[in-house]
Amino acid sequence: MACYATLSFDTESILGMYPFRFTLAVVAMCLLVVGLTSCQSAAAPEMARDVGAVAEAAIMDQAGNALGIVTLFQGPQGVLISAELQGVPPGGHGFHIHAVGACSPDFSAAGGHYNPEDESHGFLYGTGQHAGDLPNIFANADGWARADIFTDAVTLASGEDHTLFDADGSAIIVHEHPDAYGEDAGTAGSRIACGVIEKRS
Repeated sequence: MACYATLSFDTESILGMYPFRFTLAVVAMCLLVVGLTSCQSAAAPEMARDVGAVAEAAIMDQAGNALGIVTLFQGPQGVLISAELQGVPPGGHGFHIHAVGACSPDFSAAGGHYNPEDESHGFLYGTGQHAGDLPNIFANADGWARADIFTDAVTLASGEDHTLFDADGSAIIVHEHPDAYGEDAGTAGSRIACGVIEKRS
Protein backbone atom coordinates (compact mmCIF):
# COMPACT_ATOMS: atom_id res chain seq x y z
CA MET A 1 0.00 0.00 0.00
CA ALA A 2 1.36 3.45 -0.89
CA CYS A 3 0.66 6.68 1.02
CA TYR A 4 0.38 10.13 -0.43
CA ALA A 5 0.76 13.47 1.37
CA THR A 6 0.50 16.95 -0.15
CA LEU A 7 2.15 19.91 1.60
CA SER A 8 1.25 23.41 0.32
CA PHE A 9 3.01 26.63 1.28
CA ASP A 10 1.94 30.26 0.43
CA THR A 11 4.53 32.75 1.57
CA GLU A 12 6.17 36.01 0.50
CA SER A 13 9.92 36.18 0.33
CA ILE A 14 11.62 38.66 2.67
CA LEU A 15 13.96 39.53 -0.24
CA GLY A 16 11.12 41.05 -2.27
CA MET A 17 10.51 38.03 -4.47
CA TYR A 18 7.03 37.37 -5.86
CA PRO A 19 4.66 35.22 -3.78
CA PHE A 20 4.91 31.62 -4.71
CA ARG A 21 3.06 28.44 -4.09
CA PHE A 22 5.10 25.28 -3.47
CA THR A 23 3.47 21.86 -3.65
CA LEU A 24 5.31 18.71 -2.65
CA ALA A 25 3.93 15.19 -3.29
CA VAL A 26 5.43 12.48 -1.15
CA VAL A 27 5.05 8.82 -2.08
CA ALA A 28 6.37 6.18 0.33
CA MET A 29 5.68 2.71 1.61
CA CYS A 30 3.44 2.73 4.67
CA LEU A 31 5.97 1.02 6.95
CA LEU A 32 8.57 3.68 6.06
CA VAL A 33 6.37 6.73 6.71
CA VAL A 34 6.58 7.96 10.30
CA GLY A 35 3.39 9.48 11.61
CA LEU A 36 1.07 8.15 8.91
CA THR A 37 -0.21 5.40 11.17
CA SER A 38 -3.37 4.91 9.15
CA CYS A 39 -1.18 3.54 6.35
CA GLN A 40 0.75 1.07 8.47
CA SER A 41 0.03 -2.63 8.04
CA ALA A 42 1.25 -5.70 9.90
CA ALA A 43 3.57 -8.13 8.17
CA ALA A 44 1.77 -11.15 6.77
CA PRO A 45 2.30 -14.31 8.88
CA GLU A 46 4.48 -17.03 7.46
CA MET A 47 2.39 -19.70 5.82
CA ALA A 48 2.94 -23.42 6.36
CA ARG A 49 3.90 -25.71 3.49
CA ASP A 50 1.50 -28.34 2.14
CA VAL A 51 -1.61 -26.38 3.12
CA GLY A 52 -4.59 -28.61 2.36
CA ALA A 53 -2.75 -31.86 3.04
CA VAL A 54 -4.78 -34.49 4.90
CA ALA A 55 -3.70 -37.46 7.00
CA GLU A 56 -5.64 -40.11 8.90
CA ALA A 57 -5.16 -42.55 11.74
CA ALA A 58 -7.48 -45.57 11.90
CA ILE A 59 -7.91 -46.12 15.63
CA MET A 60 -8.22 -49.65 17.03
CA ASP A 61 -8.39 -51.07 20.53
CA GLN A 62 -6.10 -53.75 21.95
CA ALA A 63 -8.35 -56.50 20.58
CA GLY A 64 -8.09 -55.07 17.07
CA ASN A 65 -11.61 -53.63 17.00
CA ALA A 66 -12.03 -50.48 14.92
CA LEU A 67 -13.01 -47.45 17.02
CA GLY A 68 -13.06 -44.76 14.38
CA ILE A 69 -10.87 -42.27 12.56
CA VAL A 70 -8.69 -39.34 13.58
CA THR A 71 -8.23 -36.93 10.66
CA LEU A 72 -5.49 -34.32 10.47
CA PHE A 73 -5.83 -31.26 8.21
CA GLN A 74 -2.86 -29.01 7.41
CA GLY A 75 -3.88 -25.36 7.57
CA PRO A 76 -1.81 -22.23 6.94
CA GLN A 77 -1.00 -21.79 10.64
CA GLY A 78 -1.03 -25.35 11.98
CA VAL A 79 -2.87 -28.67 12.02
CA LEU A 80 -6.52 -29.31 12.89
CA ILE A 81 -7.02 -32.76 14.44
CA SER A 82 -10.58 -34.12 14.27
CA ALA A 83 -11.48 -37.29 16.21
CA GLU A 84 -14.62 -39.38 15.65
CA LEU A 85 -14.54 -42.45 17.90
CA GLN A 86 -17.04 -45.00 19.16
CA GLY A 87 -16.59 -47.74 21.74
CA VAL A 88 -14.34 -45.69 24.02
CA PRO A 89 -14.91 -46.16 27.79
CA PRO A 90 -16.96 -43.26 29.17
CA GLY A 91 -15.04 -40.36 30.69
CA GLY A 92 -11.83 -38.49 29.99
CA HIS A 93 -8.83 -39.96 28.18
CA GLY A 94 -5.32 -38.79 27.44
CA PHE A 95 -4.97 -38.17 23.71
CA HIS A 96 -1.48 -37.78 22.31
CA ILE A 97 0.67 -37.94 19.22
CA HIS A 98 3.42 -40.54 19.78
CA ALA A 99 6.85 -40.58 18.20
CA VAL A 100 6.73 -43.80 16.14
CA GLY A 101 4.21 -44.82 13.49
CA ALA A 102 3.58 -48.32 14.83
CA CYS A 103 0.87 -50.06 16.88
CA SER A 104 2.17 -53.63 16.81
CA PRO A 105 3.10 -56.07 18.23
CA ASP A 106 1.50 -53.93 20.96
CA PHE A 107 0.85 -50.25 21.51
CA SER A 108 4.21 -49.70 23.21
CA ALA A 109 5.66 -49.81 19.68
CA ALA A 110 4.46 -46.21 19.25
CA GLY A 111 7.21 -45.04 21.60
CA GLY A 112 6.89 -41.98 23.82
CA HIS A 113 5.16 -38.70 23.11
CA TYR A 114 6.25 -36.94 19.93
CA ASN A 115 8.83 -34.50 21.32
CA PRO A 116 11.40 -33.31 18.76
CA GLU A 117 12.46 -30.36 20.92
CA ASP A 118 13.03 -32.49 24.05
CA GLU A 119 10.62 -30.35 26.09
CA SER A 120 9.15 -31.20 29.48
CA HIS A 121 5.69 -32.77 29.63
CA GLY A 122 2.44 -31.02 30.41
CA PHE A 123 0.53 -27.85 29.60
CA LEU A 124 0.67 -26.82 33.27
CA TYR A 125 4.37 -27.48 33.86
CA GLY A 126 7.55 -25.72 32.80
CA THR A 127 7.90 -23.37 29.87
CA GLY A 128 6.89 -25.74 27.10
CA GLN A 129 5.34 -29.11 26.42
CA HIS A 130 5.80 -32.07 24.14
CA ALA A 131 4.75 -31.28 20.59
CA GLY A 132 2.55 -34.38 20.85
CA ASP A 133 0.77 -33.21 24.02
CA LEU A 134 -2.90 -32.59 23.22
CA PRO A 135 -5.98 -31.86 25.35
CA ASN A 136 -7.93 -34.82 26.73
CA ILE A 137 -10.88 -36.22 24.84
CA PHE A 138 -14.12 -37.25 26.56
CA ALA A 139 -16.48 -40.10 25.73
CA ASN A 140 -20.15 -40.03 26.69
CA ALA A 141 -22.07 -42.84 28.35
CA ASP A 142 -22.55 -44.52 24.97
CA GLY A 143 -18.83 -44.52 24.21
CA TRP A 144 -18.89 -41.74 21.62
CA ALA A 145 -15.95 -39.32 21.62
CA ARG A 146 -15.86 -36.32 19.30
CA ALA A 147 -13.17 -33.65 19.38
CA ASP A 148 -11.60 -30.93 17.24
CA ILE A 149 -8.14 -29.85 18.38
CA PHE A 150 -5.82 -27.30 16.77
CA THR A 151 -2.04 -27.34 17.23
CA ASP A 152 0.76 -25.32 15.68
CA ALA A 153 3.43 -27.59 17.21
CA VAL A 154 3.38 -30.14 14.35
CA THR A 155 3.14 -30.16 10.57
CA LEU A 156 2.17 -32.63 7.85
CA ALA A 157 4.84 -31.24 5.51
CA SER A 158 7.62 -33.79 4.96
CA GLY A 159 11.14 -32.53 5.56
CA GLU A 160 10.05 -29.74 7.89
CA ASP A 161 10.90 -29.38 11.55
CA HIS A 162 8.18 -31.00 13.66
CA THR A 163 6.87 -33.05 10.76
CA LEU A 164 4.78 -36.07 11.69
CA PHE A 165 6.27 -37.86 8.68
CA ASP A 166 9.88 -38.20 9.73
CA ALA A 167 11.86 -41.42 9.24
CA ASP A 168 9.78 -43.49 11.68
CA GLY A 169 6.41 -41.73 11.35
CA SER A 170 4.00 -41.07 14.21
CA ALA A 171 0.83 -42.43 15.82
CA ILE A 172 -2.23 -41.37 17.81
CA ILE A 173 -2.62 -42.98 21.24
CA VAL A 174 -5.73 -42.92 23.47
CA HIS A 175 -5.01 -43.57 27.14
CA GLU A 176 -7.04 -45.20 29.89
CA HIS A 177 -7.27 -42.07 32.07
CA PRO A 178 -7.20 -38.31 31.47
CA ASP A 179 -3.85 -36.55 31.33
CA ALA A 180 -3.24 -34.37 34.40
CA TYR A 181 -1.19 -31.94 32.22
CA GLY A 182 1.66 -31.98 34.73
CA GLU A 183 5.31 -33.00 34.71
CA ASP A 184 4.58 -36.73 34.95
CA ALA A 185 3.74 -38.17 31.53
CA GLY A 186 2.43 -41.40 33.06
CA THR A 187 -0.70 -40.14 34.79
CA ALA A 188 -2.92 -41.06 31.83
CA GLY A 189 -2.36 -44.77 32.43
CA SER A 190 -2.25 -47.57 29.92
CA ARG A 191 -2.69 -47.28 26.16
CA ILE A 192 -6.17 -48.45 25.19
CA ALA A 193 -6.25 -47.46 21.52
CA CYS A 194 -3.76 -46.72 18.77
CA GLY A 195 -3.65 -45.64 15.13
CA VAL A 196 -0.74 -44.97 12.77
CA ILE A 197 -0.88 -41.53 11.10
CA GLU A 198 -0.80 -41.94 7.32
CA LYS A 199 -1.11 -39.43 4.51
CA ARG A 200 -4.35 -39.67 2.57
CA SER A 201 -3.65 -40.37 -1.10
